[in-house]
Amino acid sequence: MVMFDLPVGTKKERKAAGLFRKHLQNLGFEMAQFSIYYRVMGSKEVAGRYIRQIEDKVPADGSVNILTITDKQYENMVCFTGREKAPPPEVKQLTLF
Repeated sequence: MVMFDLPVGTKKERKAAGLFRKHLQNLGFEMAQFSIYYRVMGSKEVAGRYIRQIEDKVPADGSVNILTITDKQYENMVCFTGREKAPPPEVKQLTLF
């Protein structure tokens, strides 16, 4: 997962940020949010090769962070997509006898 905060105040900075995003897309990363991209990889070795390719294209200014997580950690992710929180289900008292 690549997370970044790049300056976009000038035309030159906007172009550099756009080129960085395009580079991530060309490497097969998908956008989760505007400044968070992700890609599933088969091993730490493969991830290391991508990290080096990303490092070569990091713009001069700004911040880029890369986080690697396992399949199991990714599987446990909780996502909310604009829904209101549902009320808890109503619990009814049961009579046994």
